[in-house]
Amino acid sequence: MTDVLKVGMSEVKITSAPTMLKTTGLGSCIGLCMYDEKLKIGGMAHVMLPSSVNSKVSEFGAGKYADTAVEFLIKSLKAKGCKKLKAKIAGGAQMFTFSGGSDIMKVGARNVKAVKELLAEQNINIISEDTGGNKGRTIVFDTDNFHLIIRTIGSDQKTI
Repeated sequence: MTDVLKVGMSEVKITSAPTMLKTTGLGSCIGLCMYDEKLKIGGMAHVMLPSSVNSKVSEFGAGKYADTAVEFLIKSLKAKGCKKLKAKIAGGAQMFTFSGGSDIMKVGARNVKAVKELLAEQNINIISEDTGGNKGRTIVFDTDNFHLIIRTIGSDQKTI
């Protein structure tokens, strides 16, 4: 039986095949998976918010914000010898409806945008994604074949 390493909110974890990475409770949060196919090493971050710039606390999990999660995940994977990184992302749902058109309340969309921009700045390609919508997700990342298994509430399981 393959081991499954759980990634909690604001956490970042790295592992190698055949261990899988799993996170639950992705509503507006992003499950960011990065990997090196040649070395069969992968990592996952459970990103809650787009930017640490306005954080009122100095200490928080490396995966809490998109900017800190992307940087930490890249550094951690490179420290393991990874060179050619690829990414897959899931989450970023709009879980609640708000009156008015303020983007500040569209946390899911802001998270997706931030993660995509940060990965583009680092020249890391997003191979596939399952983002948006209005339902929560659970994801499992298989470091053996780099499949991202997505279970969305009220939908069939899919693999990207």
